[in-house]
Amino acid sequence: DILGKYLVYHSPQGKVVGEINEVEAYIGFDDPASHSFSGLTPRTEIMFREGGFSYIYFIYGMYFCFNVTTEIEGFPAAILIRSVIPVEGIEIMYANRHGRKDLTNGPGKLCQAFGFTLGQNKVDLVTSTKLYLENRGMKVPHIQVSPRIGISKATEKPWRFHY
Repeated sequence: DILGKYLVYHSPQGKVVGEINEVEAYIGFDDPASHSFSGLTPRTEIMFREGGFSYIYFIYGMYFCFNVTTEIEGFPAAILIRSVIPVEGIEIMYANRHGRKDLTNGPGKLCQAFGFTLGQNKVDLVTSTKLYLENRGMKVPHIQVSPRIGISKATEKPWRFHY
């Protein structure tokens, strides 16, 4: 359901917007690739909240990744936003990516282009006026389903969705 929605961020540099075109799901206590697999920790606490919060974490000591929590309170799950199609604020994205042409075709690139850090972690995407998802009535083309990528556990799960 999140495919085709727009990720909107009113950053200090200005408004940046991207159409969500690739995601991966991380669900529950029995998904060894999910951060919640080991249970409730200070890092994963946000995954145990109700759906609609941002979950940003730092990976490999160099990249941030942006997720959206998705389930009921107490059941940990989140959708990793792997890619967006740049729509607005493209000049800001270029500046944030230091002029690189590949702006948002990967979770780390997306966060760099948008200027996301841990400062945008745990944002209520439903009530926030600075960071939120927007439905612009986009009709999503045929959705492709494949195994998740960039992980080493539970790679067989067909929980990557893109168009």
